[in-house]
Amino acid sequence: MTTWTNVCPLTDLVPDTGVCALVEGKQVAVFRFGTGETIYAISNFDPFGKANVLSRGITGSIGERPVVASPLYKQHFDLSTGECLEDADVSVEHFPVRIDNGVVQVSASA
Repeated sequence: MTTWTNVCPLTDLVPDTGVCALVEGKQVAVFRFGTGETIYAISNFDPFGKANVLSRGITGSIGERPVVASPLYKQHFDLSTGECLEDADVSVEHFPVRIDNGVVQVSASA
């Protein structure tokens, strides 16, 4: 069974930015991509800088891939998969996300 954690109303998320939320004991970076209802959730932990900072990264696209650039060493992480574009051996956890009655929800359950 999937457990969903309310993060915030969608309207509280500024387009093309991220916020950090505590979901089932994990720091999760939640991003609103554009002005619509496209939301992504990945781990907030930057494996290169060894700090919880990805929610403060810059969002954009590389080709068709939505990404966030780490604010520390600028590696790009695919928001859909958590994969690092500069190092295929490195990735961060990504999480299911949905909008329910205007509220962004994330699940950290396996």
